Amino acid sequence: MQAAYRLSQTTDGPPCQASCSAWWPRQTYELDPIRFNLKKSTPHSHHHLVFPPFHPLASFLHIPQQQKKMGVITHPCIQDGWFHERNSQWPGQAMSLQVQRILHHEKSLFQDVLVFESTTFGNVLVLDGVIQCTERDEFSYQEMIAHLPLASHPNPERVLVIGGGDGGVLREIVKHESVKEAVLCDIDEAVPRVSQKYLPKMAEGLNHPKSNVIIGDGFAFLKDPKNKASFDVIITDSSDPVGPAEVLFQQPYFALLKEALKPGGHISTQAESLWVHLSLIGELRRSTKELFPVADYAFTTIPTYPAGQIGFVVCSLDAQRNVRQPLREVPNCRYYNSEVHKAAFIVPEFARKVIEDGEPAPGRVIATGEGSSTPRAPKKVLLLGSGYVAKPFAEYVTRFSEYSLTVASAKLEHSQRLIEGLHNATAASVDVNDAAALSEIIKGHDVVVSLIPYIYHAAVIKAACEHKVNVVTTSYVSDAIRELESEIQKAGITVMNEIGLDPGLDHLYAVKAIDDVHAEGGKIKSFLSYCGGLPAPEAADNPLGYKFSWSSRGVLLALRNTAKFWQDGKELTVSGPELMAAAKSFYINPAFAFVAYPNRDSTPFKQWYNIPEAETVIRGTLRYQGFPEFILALVKLGFLDEEAKDFLAYDTKASWAEVTAQMVGAASASESDLIAAIKTKVSFSSAQEEETIIRGLRWLDLFNSKAPVTVRGTAAQEAAKVSGNPLDSLCATLEDKCAYAPGERDMVMLQHKFEIETANGEHKTLTSTLLDYGIPHGTSSMSKLVGLPCAVSTRLMLEGHPALTQVGILAPYSKEICDPIRLELEKEGIALVERYV
Repeated sequence: MQAAYRLSQTTDGPPCQASCSAWWPRQTYELDPIRFNLKKSTPHSHHHLVFPPFHPLASFLHIPQQQKKMGVITHPCIQDGWFHERNSQWPGQAMSLQVQRILHHEKSLFQDVLVFESTTFGNVLVLDGVIQCTERDEFSYQEMIAHLPLASHPNPERVLVIGGGDGGVLREIVKHESVKEAVLCDIDEAVPRVSQKYLPKMAEGLNHPKSNVIIGDGFAFLKDPKNKASFDVIITDSSDPVGPAEVLFQQPYFALLKEALKPGGHISTQAESLWVHLSLIGELRRSTKELFPVADYAFTTIPTYPAGQIGFVVCSLDAQRNVRQPLREVPNCRYYNSEVHKAAFIVPEFARKVIEDGEPAPGRVIATGEGSSTPRAPKKVLLLGSGYVAKPFAEYVTRFSEYSLTVASAKLEHSQRLIEGLHNATAASVDVNDAAALSEIIKGHDVVVSLIPYIYHAAVIKAACEHKVNVVTTSYVSDAIRELESEIQKAGITVMNEIGLDPGLDHLYAVKAIDDVHAEGGKIKSFLSYCGGLPAPEAADNPLGYKFSWSSRGVLLALRNTAKFWQDGKELTVSGPELMAAAKSFYINPAFAFVAYPNRDSTPFKQWYNIPEAETVIRGTLRYQGFPEFILALVKLGFLDEEAKDFLAYDTKASWAEVTAQMVGAASASESDLIAAIKTKVSFSSAQEEETIIRGLRWLDLFNSKAPVTVRGTAAQEAAKVSGNPLDSLCATLEDKCAYAPGERDMVMLQHKFEIETANGEHKTLTSTLLDYGIPHGTSSMSKLVGLPCAVSTRLMLEGHPALTQVGILAPYSKEICDPIRLELEKEGIALVERYV
C-alpha cells in the first residue's frame, strides 16, 4: 500500500503538519511541538519521533482521524455525568470519577482513547475503558517505576522505555544527571499525540533534549540486532495485561529485555496490584527470577488505580546488586525519596507468601457470619472445541475461582495446548460423532459451550437435554435446533445462541439503539448492519484481501447461503450462486475500500428487533474490494462444491493443475488451456478484472503442475476415504496460503446505520460503529470479539441471571437479554460508538 506524506518543520517550534493523501484526503494534522524524522535518528538529537523501518507505519505517516465535532452521543463508560471503570480484571469493584466534560475520544489503531476533564482529578487519560493517569496523582506512579531501577543502578547512561507514550516516565528519567539518552518506544502514536495536548506536564518528557521517541512495536525494536546489549535500564510502562499490553507480561518479552541490557543492567515493569492480580504477580516474579539473578516486587499507592495500589517488578543482571537500596537522591520529586524507595519493597505477609514463597494466591472471599450466603459447589463448564476463538473464552472463565473448566476437542494435545497457564482447567478429548462419548463428557457439567462447527450443535443439545445441562453457542438458531424445542422444554434447560460477534455483539447494539429511538417516540425507517473480519490493511497482501482467523470451511460455506432482506418496502431474495454479484461498495470512512453483501435471511429481524415500521432491513458482510469477483469466479468454476469427485481420490498423486483441468473441462493441464476453459465459464466485466482473477488463481497454485493437491472431504467422505470434494480440498490450500504470518494483525469492522424519523418528523442518520484490531503476537480481534461475548453470557447464565436462565431456545433480541451482556462487555473495553452523522 502506498501513500504520500508531506512534512514541514522548523527549528524554532511551529507546528509540524502531516497529511496522508491516499488514506485521509483533505485532512491535515498538526502535532506541536514534536518533530518528525522518518529516515534516521541520532543520539541526543532534539525531541523527534521516528518510525523505524521494521514498523508497518514506516512507509507512511499514519495518524488516525481526529474526532469530528458531530455530536458524540455518549461514551460507554460515561453515564449521568460520571465515568465508571468497570472491568472483570478486578471483579466486584469499580472506580468512578465525576466528569466535567469530554475532551477527546477516538479509536486508534490499537485501542479506545478517551480524555475527560474531571471535577477533582484534573484531566484523565483512559485507554480501553481503564484509567491510565490523572493530573492529580500520576506522579506517584511515574516517579516510582522510574526511580526504583535508576536510583539503584550505579551509572545509568542509556535508558529505554517500552510504552509510556504519555511522557511521564521520560520526565522522571531525565532528572538523573548520568542519563545521556532516553529512548521511548510506544506502539500507539495516539498516546503521545493526545498527551501533548491534554497532559502537558507529563508530555514535557517527550520534548526533552535527551529524549528520543519512536512509534513502533516494542517486540520488533528489541529484536533489532543493533539494540542488543544497548541499555543500562529498561522500563516497561504498560497498561493492564489485556489488549496491546498482553504480550508485555509474558516470559518471551522478558527474555528480549535481558538481551537488550548491558552487563549489570536493570529492568522495571508495571506489575499490577496485590489486591487484584496476586496470582499474576507471583507468576511474574517467578518468570523473571528464571532470567535475572535479582527480581523483587515493590509497590506504590495511587488512588485512581484498582484498590489504590500498583506494583513493579524490578530486576538486575548483577547478582550482587541490591535494587532495594538507592545509591543517590533524586531531585524534584513529589512522592519518591530514599526512604520510600526502601519501604516500597516491604509487602504484607499475605502477599509475601505468594510472591516469595510460591504459595497459591487466596481465592475469592466467601461471606461469613450473619447474613452470609451458603457456600456453593464450584460450577462446572465444558467447552467443546479448541479452535480460533476458544482461548479468550477459556481465559475469561478461568479468571473466576468459583468455576472449573474442561476443554474437550478431537485431539487431546489441542486441548492441552489451550489450557496451558490456566487455573482450574482440565484437558480432554471427545469424538462428537460418537453419541455415547458426547453424552458421557457432558454429564455432570452445569453448562456446555459449543464452539465446534454449527452442524454438530443439535447433537450437543440432544445430549445436554439427556443430562439437563444448559447450552451456549455462538451460531445462528438453525432449523435443526428449532426441531429440538420440545425436548429442550421437557428437559427444562436454557439453550443460548447467537452470542459471538456476528451474530452476537451486533444484536446487543442494534437492540440498544432501536430501544433508545423508540423510547423517544422515533421510528426506524432503514436498518443496515454490516460486519467484516479482515486482515488489517498492512496484512491484506493476497488476491482475496482476506485471511482466515476462523474456519476456512465456515467462511466459504457462508458464501453459498441465499440472502433475503427488505429494501424500500419490498422483500428481495438473492440466491447463493449470485450472492457475490450482489456486493456493492459501502462507505464507512475514507481509510477503507469496502464492499458489502447481504447475509442469510434478514427479513425476520423486522419482528425480532421490533421494527415493523422499517422499509429496509439488511444484515450483511464487509470485505475489501475485489473479494466478491474472485469468489464468484470460484463458484462458477465449481470450487465451492461439496460433492465427492472421482478425480479427488484420497490416494491421488494429481497436481492442482490436473484437478483444475477436470473441474473446468480443459483440453489439458497446461496453463493456456486452463485459462481458455476458465474464460468459457466466467464472464469478466473488464480486461482488468480478468487479469486480476487469473493472477489470483495462479497465486492459489491452481495452474501449478508441481503443486500436489491435499484432498479433503466432508466428515462422511473422510470416514469413507474414497474421494474428497473441491470445497474442502480448496480449504486446505487456502489455510496454507491465506494464513496470518507471525506478528500480523486482523481487524474487525462492524457498523449499524439507522435512518430515523424522530417524533417531530425530523430525519436523522445514526451510526453505531466498532473498529478493532488484533494484537501482534497476541490475541486476534476475531477470537476476542467472538469468545468474550460467549464467555460473558455463560457467566451470567451460571450466576442465575433471570434473562439468561429462561427455559427454551434463546437469542439476544430483547433488551432484557442484551443489556446485562452489553454492560459486562463494556467492562472488557468492547463497545460500539454511536454518532449522528
